Amino acid sequence: MDLVDPRAVARFRRNRGALAGLVIVLVAVVLSALAPLLAPHDPNTPFKSRTLTTQGVPIGPTREFPLGADSVGRCELSRLLYGGRVSLIVAFASTAIVVVLGTSVGLVAGYFGRFTDAALMRMVDALMTFPFMLTVMALNRIVRRPGLWVVFVVLGALSWLSLSRQVRAKTLQLKEQEFVLAARALGASSARILARHILPNLATLVIVIATSVVAQMIIAESALSMLGVGVVPPTASWGSMLQESESLTRAVPRLTLAPGLAILLTVVGFNLLGEGLRDAFDPKG
Repeated sequence: MDLVDPRAVARFRRNRGALAGLVIVLVAVVLSALAPLLAPHDPNTPFKSRTLTTQGVPIGPTREFPLGADSVGRCELSRLLYGGRVSLIVAFASTAIVVVLGTSVGLVAGYFGRFTDAALMRMVDALMTFPFMLTVMALNRIVRRPGLWVVFVVLGALSWLSLSRQVRAKTLQLKEQEFVLAARALGASSARILARHILPNLATLVIVIATSVVAQMIIAESALSMLGVGVVPPTASWGSMLQESESLTRAVPRLTLAPGLAILLTVVGFNLLGEGLRDAFDPKG
């Protein structure tokens, strides 16, 4: 049995938007992963004597500093590369939490039904009433020394609700299929049915949704960092770079343009990839 439907692969390869998204995502991931090798300078070291004019304005691109310097004299290219690393780590880690929580709750609720389903879905409904950004900001402020882990744990813990609903709906359909009924008639335990029959058939749905969630987490991290409750300085992320360049947006627009463009392209790439995967695996959806 093929792990991936060859027809789905063929549909994906014919989708130019999906291929473009895949290329963008791969470029972003590779550049961020190779940041220690590609960055010309330490991202947190200021070079004020060489990068700031007498008026305190950062210099533009030079051979030594290909994208110029930021407002305190640090290499903009180095911070962009390392910032991408942090933003993607937060996005991927948050998405992993979303996938684990959302899939687990949706799977259990949909398969066991009755009281379990009602209790879990009422919990999901209650959590969905909390304003996302305000809740994240409040929880982040509660922690005395917020680190990178706080950002992705909080983002992930508050973002799995929609996935759980979709997984539940799909599980309700799958548990009535003949192969599940046959496994149950042969005496298979619930754990075995969930692990061997239902969960593998949810994989495509979860992967497609997770791809879009990554894009959402990049935007959420950027928004938090711009509000000053995300990544703690001097650690660079694309969102924190936007926040640091806010006062110089008019005087030195490139400081806002570089991280803003990186966020835009990466988010578009993940969205195109997610749409392409959805069309490939569920052409009728």
